[in-house]
Amino acid sequence: MNLTLLRALAALVPVTFMLIVSVTAFLRSRNVPAFVQLAGATCLLLVVLAHICEGLGWFGWMQWGERHSVGHYLDLTGAVLGVILCSAELMHRKCIRKPPSTSLPFRFSRVRG
Repeated sequence: MNLTLLRALAALVPVTFMLIVSVTAFLRSRNVPAFVQLAGATCLLLVVLAHICEGLGWFGWMQWGERHSVGHYLDLTGAVLGVILCSAELMHRKCIRKPPSTSLPFRFSRVRG
């Protein structure tokens, strides 16, 4: 088995999990940050699929693994976009917080005694 294929198959598990989590988050909230996360996970899946194709020798005309080829730029663009979009969504989630609500889920009662 090719080392590139083995690495791509190993990376397929966490990227697929990330894609499933992103789809679930998008279907629940349907907002822009969830869509950005979904787009980033899709770009990372594109990178993994490109490496699987490279390892299996599919689409030889794309010249996988060679500099200045279609396969190289497809892989590079997917990786850069995936990292940027997933990082942007993570920073949005961590830096922009909802204001605290004014109502408490329980009531304080005075203890009489």
